[in-house]
Amino acid sequence: MIRSIEFYIDMIFVTAKVWILDLLSRFLPDWMVVFASIVISSVVILCLGPVIMMYLTLLERKLIGRIQNRYGPNRVGKWGLLQPIADGIKMFTKEDIVPANADKIVHLLAPIVIVVPALMVFLVVPFGERMTAVNLNIGLLYFIAVSSVTVLPIFMGSWASRNKYSLLGGMRTAAQMISYEIPMTLAVVPAIMMSQSLSTNTIVLAQVGDYDLHWFIFTPWGIVGFIVFFLCATAECNRPPFDLPEAESELVAGFHTEYSGMKFALFYMAEYMNTFTLCGIAATLFLGGWQGPFLPSWLWFFGKTFVLICVMIWFRGTFPRFRVDHLMGFAWKFLLPLTLVNILLTALWQFTSDLEAWFWSILVLGISLWILVKLNRTFVPEKRKYLLVD
Repeated sequence: MIRSIEFYIDMIFVTAKVWILDLLSRFLPDWMVVFASIVISSVVILCLGPVIMMYLTLLERKLIGRIQNRYGPNRVGKWGLLQPIADGIKMFTKEDIVPANADKIVHLLAPIVIVVPALMVFLVVPFGERMTAVNLNIGLLYFIAVSSVTVLPIFMGSWASRNKYSLLGGMRTAAQMISYEIPMTLAVVPAIMMSQSLSTNTIVLAQVGDYDLHWFIFTPWGIVGFIVFFLCATAECNRPPFDLPEAESELVAGFHTEYSGMKFALFYMAEYMNTFTLCGIAATLFLGGWQGPFLPSWLWFFGKTFVLICVMIWFRGTFPRFRVDHLMGFAWKFLLPLTLVNILLTALWQFTSDLEAWFWSILVLGISLWILVKLNRTFVPEKRKYLLVD
């Protein structure tokens, strides 16, 4: 009885969709039922994305407020829960100012286009058991391909603004996102090797074990892969301390300096939706996705994802911004070689016994980290000494 109740709670959203489709099948032909299934999934994603963005902004403002020893928003609604709605109304009513010399068509299209890949990535995110909108057998490849498109509308907006600060922000964005996409892509290879699939659902199922805690992060190569992927995801979202494209002390507001009102809000929405999906994919690849004991699968997924989002917020409230040369050097000189070593560790793990695999993994990883730290150590020039001549 208890098990059946747990299963019903776990499958509540799946059951609701099946019930609606079963009801429609009594009046509509089969092809219309299939179309209705697509519409239901699309509407859920189109509503889920903006709602997640709205309340992620509230969560971030609350947590940053606590870090800075203040309350954060608490005036609009109970505990400030209606603050995102007030912010949305403000964005809708603000004046849309476009620079006189801007390319007005491209300036308009950029914030619209940037939302499209942010929403498309939701299609392959496994929110729970049987809760993936489209179960592609190349879901991970789809995620990497679609998420890499984000750099194009950002550069479109920066170029169309005809502003030197916007253009510098766009150039920084292009350089940063291309640099961090390479180690991020290589960081997922160990998960693909161990699950032997590019499907996000299959990768989750490959982490089934005792009490559903056989997660990849509990291995040496899983820990390294997760840390590299998470750091690269933070950089891909332009989150602090990797927010050089929006460095307000240098570039006013970076690539969206000349945007206001809802155009600015669309850039903001895309950033927060990308934050959610990247943390969701990190949880899928290395933290078992929706796997976990006792609680519903969708609750496990959202819990893991929001824990990772809170870590990103903690980064923002704690660490200073990178310098540009340090930012690029960290990607090319440290993370990229570390991901290549991690792929070797995964191969060793597959072809050796448990104790031997742990020994060789820790040994190779320790030596590699020591070498990389030594090679990337910042050179500190010696203090000059001047001889005093009488």
